[in-house]
Amino acid sequence: MSRELERVRWRCRRGLLELDIILQRFVDRHYLQLGEMERREFHALLELADNDLWQRIASGQQMPAARERQPVLSLLQACW
Repeated sequence: MSRELERVRWRCRRGLLELDIILQRFVDRHYLQLGEMERREFHALLELADNDLWQRIASGQQMPAARERQPVLSLLQACW
């Protein structure tokens, strides 16, 4: 496992068990296939507070300024 992947797995550890599960599934299934821009968007999503990230994944709620994150969010929702 690469150091980058180890760091991503560590960053995916959250306070909500549901987020831990979804994020780990996402990393296992999709992270290595993401392009550079998609990886940046994923890391930007990881900057969100747990409840905000959960809202976006579970409910599909989008903020208008975050439309570029939709492909990554769709993959995250598929891991739900």
